[in-house]
Amino acid sequence: MVTTMFDRIEVKPGHKAGFAKRDPADTLGLEKQEVEKELPKLREKIDELQYLLFAENCRSVVLILQGLDASGKDGVVRGVFDGVNPQSIEVTSFRAPAGSERAHDYLWRIHAALPPHGKLGVFNRSHYEDIVAVRMLELFPKAVWSRRAGHLRDFERMLADEGTTLVKAFLHVSKDEQAKRLQERIDDPGKRWKFRADDLEVHARYADYMEAYEEAIGETSTEWAPWYVVPADRNWVKSYVVASLVVRALETLSPKLPDPEPGIEALRVT
Repeated sequence: MVTTMFDRIEVKPGHKAGFAKRDPADTLGLEKQEVEKELPKLREKIDELQYLLFAENCRSVVLILQGLDASGKDGVVRGVFDGVNPQSIEVTSFRAPAGSERAHDYLWRIHAALPPHGKLGVFNRSHYEDIVAVRMLELFPKAVWSRRAGHLRDFERMLADEGTTLVKAFLHVSKDEQAKRLQERIDDPGKRWKFRADDLEVHARYADYMEAYEEAIGETSTEWAPWYVVPADRNWVKSYVVASLVVRALETLSPKLPDPEPGIEALRVT
């Protein structure tokens, strides 16, 4: 059996993410020059397939991007969707819940942000913060956050049954690369707005956060919504792999143009 790039990064249902055996700088056999030629073609393919998805108007796709601070989630959004019709994409960045969000269950704001039929949604962070961040920041006791993996499996099964395809990508950045990127934010006046003092705390607890993600991903990688661990130390690898995942999801759906109104081909505009 031929092992594909997707096979190498997928977390099979019932298995652990296996971060210790995954190299964040892995090129997955890709060549940078070839990727630089192929990535624009993948963007064009996304635009083409998204047009068909929009016209069909009965299903949707959501790309979920998770990862530690400075893993490159914003860069992936730019790298994958540059040139794609912005009217067909809805990007949502989730921060700590506030206001009315705190007055509802933790999935309320997630459900509200899901794209309607015909659109492609991108979640920059997601409902997985309500397991990992809540656990690491000790916002709720283990008795609360430990049962949420079961909630998410059921929630995502419902979404899949109702026509929403989830593409879940964990951006696996090494501790050294994360340190380098955080330092760049500190040193570059144009990037300092991205830096928060809390980022240093996350970096100091890198191993603990990775352990928490290892557990959460292992518990929530399913047949209907598998996780993919994307090497994130090299930006060109990261963007190409995520773009390939989106294209594959859209190609699997194989959206079609709806049938036109009968007799429309005989009409003439005068």
